[in-house]
Amino acid sequence: MSTPTSGIGQIAVTVSDVDAALAFYRDILGLPFLFRPAPNLAFLDSDGVRLMLSTPQGGGSVGGNSILYFRVDDIDKAFAALLDRGAVGEREPQATAELSDHTLWLAFLRDPDGNLVGLMEERRR
Repeated sequence: MSTPTSGIGQIAVTVSDVDAALAFYRDILGLPFLFRPAPNLAFLDSDGVRLMLSTPQGGGSVGGNSILYFRVDDIDKAFAALLDRGAVGEREPQATAELSDHTLWLAFLRDPDGNLVGLMEERRR
């Protein structure tokens, strides 16, 4: 049976200040900037998934979003590098799940509005 969907195309993050959020996601996390059609909207690319930064538009509240998890190759180095760039750390990297072929490592940052941003490494054995 085929599914009616084929993966995530875009994720919206509700922010209070698009300029500050853009600086975090583009300049600190390093996501490529795509376009900005209006002052209250900006779009970035996360490995083929569009990230939309937007002020509240009917739904969503600042700082009350789902958590975005970004894949990294070396979570310890990535976490340290992002703190050096100005990110606010929430939780240092730690192993969270032992799976049959890898260990899942997670760490967390906060964006300028307090949204949690996750980093994840699936460390193969």
